Amino acid sequence: MHRQSPHGPYSRAWDELAQCESSGNWSINTGNGYYGGLQFSQQSWEWVGGTGRPHEASRAEQINRAYALYQRQGWGAWPSCSRQLGLQGSPGGYGDSYFAEHGQ
Repeated sequence: MHRQSPHGPYSRAWDELAQCESSGNWSINTGNGYYGGLQFSQQSWEWVGGTGRPHEASRAEQINRAYALYQRQGWGAWPSCSRQLGLQGSPGGYGDSYFAEHGQ
């Protein structure tokens, strides 16, 4: 069991993923059909219960929705960056660092 953290599900993994996906810009909207720090499509965002536009949501909300998307699709929801970062295995519950838990 992972210890609880106020920062959400493995915040460092999500921050690193956002850095790869959007240069860490949680409010990005480049007009390419993907939004926010973790580059949600509108359809994926709504599929995991998001309302409004992803890039208008807080970082915490984006991470919570990303975790829900991960639970449905795994790291493959972010194929290029998850491969580049070596993300694998479950982010599990809550904790400060995916990378500490998984030795990266």
